[in-house]
Amino acid sequence: QVQLVESGGGLVQPGGSLRLSCVVSSSIFRNDIMAWYRQAPGNQRELVASHKMGEAAQYTDSVKGRFTISRDNAKKTVYLQMNSLKPEDTADYYCHMKRIAWGTEYWGQGTRVTVSS
Repeated sequence: QVQLVESGGGLVQPGGSLRLSCVVSSSIFRNDIMAWYRQAPGNQRELVASHKMGEAAQYTDSVKGRFTISRDNAKKTVYLQMNSLKPEDTADYYCHMKRIAWGTEYWGQGTRVTVSS
Protein backbone atom coordinates (compact mmCIF):
# COMPACT_ATOMS: atom_id res chain seq x y z
CA GLN A 1 0.00 0.00 0.00
CA VAL A 2 1.41 3.34 -1.05
CA GLN A 3 1.22 6.11 1.53
CA LEU A 4 1.46 9.85 1.01
CA VAL A 5 2.32 12.14 3.90
CA GLU A 6 1.94 15.89 3.57
CA SER A 7 3.58 18.57 5.67
CA GLY A 8 4.26 22.28 5.58
CA GLY A 9 0.85 23.74 6.22
CA GLY A 10 0.21 26.43 8.78
CA LEU A 11 -0.92 29.98 9.40
CA VAL A 12 0.47 32.68 7.15
CA GLN A 13 -0.38 36.32 6.54
CA PRO A 14 -1.75 37.46 3.19
CA GLY A 15 1.08 37.93 0.74
CA GLY A 16 3.20 35.33 2.47
CA SER A 17 4.59 32.02 1.24
CA LEU A 18 4.49 28.38 2.23
CA ARG A 19 5.97 25.25 0.74
CA LEU A 20 4.03 22.03 1.09
CA SER A 21 5.80 18.70 0.86
CA CYS A 22 4.40 15.26 0.10
CA VAL A 23 6.58 12.26 0.83
CA VAL A 24 5.63 9.05 -0.97
CA SER A 25 6.33 5.70 0.70
CA SER A 26 7.30 4.05 -2.58
CA SER A 27 9.31 5.11 -5.58
CA ILE A 28 7.61 7.57 -7.86
CA PHE A 29 7.29 6.13 -11.34
CA ARG A 30 7.96 8.33 -14.33
CA ASN A 31 4.35 8.00 -15.53
CA ASP A 32 2.81 8.70 -12.12
CA ILE A 33 0.69 11.84 -12.16
CA MET A 34 1.30 13.80 -8.99
CA ALA A 35 -1.15 16.47 -7.95
CA TRP A 36 -2.27 18.78 -5.18
CA TYR A 37 -5.93 19.30 -4.40
CA ARG A 38 -7.55 21.54 -1.84
CA GLN A 39 -10.86 21.69 -0.04
CA ALA A 40 -12.14 24.76 1.71
CA PRO A 41 -14.93 24.50 4.31
CA GLY A 42 -18.26 24.00 2.60
CA ASN A 43 -16.65 23.55 -0.81
CA GLN A 44 -15.88 20.59 -3.00
CA ARG A 45 -12.35 19.36 -3.36
CA GLU A 46 -10.67 21.02 -6.31
CA LEU A 47 -7.55 20.32 -8.33
CA VAL A 48 -4.88 22.93 -7.70
CA ALA A 49 -1.90 21.65 -9.68
CA SER A 50 -0.76 18.49 -11.41
CA HIS A 51 2.53 17.27 -12.77
CA LYS A 52 3.54 14.49 -15.11
CA MET A 53 7.12 13.94 -16.18
CA GLY A 54 7.83 15.32 -19.64
CA GLU A 55 4.76 17.55 -19.71
CA ALA A 56 4.03 21.07 -18.57
CA ALA A 57 2.49 21.38 -15.15
CA GLN A 58 -1.18 22.27 -15.01
CA TYR A 59 -2.70 24.80 -12.62
CA THR A 60 -6.14 25.98 -11.78
CA ASP A 61 -6.62 29.56 -12.95
CA SER A 62 -6.79 31.06 -9.47
CA VAL A 63 -3.23 29.99 -8.60
CA LYS A 64 -1.44 30.49 -11.92
CA GLY A 65 1.66 32.62 -11.47
CA ARG A 66 1.63 32.14 -7.70
CA PHE A 67 1.93 28.39 -7.10
CA THR A 68 4.52 25.98 -8.46
CA ILE A 69 4.37 22.19 -8.34
CA SER A 70 7.57 20.20 -8.54
CA ARG A 71 8.79 16.72 -7.80
CA ASP A 72 12.04 15.10 -6.78
CA ASN A 73 11.76 11.43 -7.70
CA ALA A 74 15.02 10.59 -5.95
CA LYS A 75 13.64 11.96 -2.68
CA LYS A 76 10.17 10.53 -3.42
CA THR A 77 8.78 13.96 -2.69
CA VAL A 78 6.38 16.35 -4.38
CA TYR A 79 6.28 20.02 -3.50
CA LEU A 80 3.84 22.87 -3.83
CA GLN A 81 5.46 26.27 -3.51
CA MET A 82 2.78 28.82 -2.73
CA ASN A 83 3.59 32.52 -3.01
CA SER A 84 1.49 35.66 -2.70
CA LEU A 85 -1.03 33.78 -0.63
CA LYS A 86 -4.55 35.11 -0.34
CA PRO A 87 -7.26 34.46 2.25
CA GLU A 88 -9.18 32.51 -0.40
CA ASP A 89 -6.31 30.02 -0.53
CA THR A 90 -7.30 28.87 2.95
CA ALA A 91 -8.10 25.16 2.73
CA ASP A 92 -6.98 21.67 3.53
CA TYR A 93 -4.43 20.66 0.90
CA TYR A 94 -4.16 17.06 -0.23
CA CYS A 95 -1.46 15.26 -2.15
CA HIS A 96 -2.67 12.81 -4.78
CA MET A 97 -0.91 10.23 -6.89
CA LYS A 98 -2.37 8.48 -9.91
CA ARG A 99 -0.34 5.43 -10.80
CA ILE A 100 -1.04 4.81 -14.46
CA ALA A 101 0.97 1.57 -14.49
CA TRP A 102 -1.25 -0.06 -11.86
CA GLY A 103 -4.53 1.75 -12.45
CA THR A 104 -4.55 2.94 -8.84
CA GLU A 105 -4.65 6.24 -7.02
CA TYR A 106 -3.71 7.38 -3.55
CA TRP A 107 -4.44 10.31 -1.22
CA GLY A 108 -2.57 11.85 1.64
CA GLN A 109 -4.25 12.83 4.88
CA GLY A 110 -4.09 16.56 4.14
CA THR A 111 -2.38 19.58 5.63
CA ARG A 112 -4.20 22.75 6.59
CA VAL A 113 -3.26 26.13 5.19
CA THR A 114 -4.76 29.23 6.76
CA VAL A 115 -4.14 32.65 5.25
CA SER A 116 -5.19 35.36 7.64
CA SER A 117 -3.94 38.56 9.20
